[in-house]
Amino acid sequence: MANIKSSEKRARIARVRTARNRSYKSAIKSATKRFDAAVNAGDAEQARAAFIKVEKQLDKAATKGIIHKNTVARKKSRLAKRLNNAM
Repeated sequence: MANIKSSEKRARIARVRTARNRSYKSAIKSATKRFDAAVNAGDAEQARAAFIKVEKQLDKAATKGIIHKNTVARKKSRLAKRLNNAM
């Protein structure tokens, strides 16, 4: 446990930010699973809508620094490739 007041505050901030980042990452994973389900079901309209939502969440995570921008670009590229091949 931290003894200095500033280090206690930094530890508290780290816990809050870790929880927030975990929430964003979980939302991205859930949206990706919904996209995969739509692609596997062959529902083109639902897959496109799910792709747009995943793309938006990934971009937002990159902007906030939760996920690296190159990781986001790679994930978006792979999702777009799946969408185009399925249609």
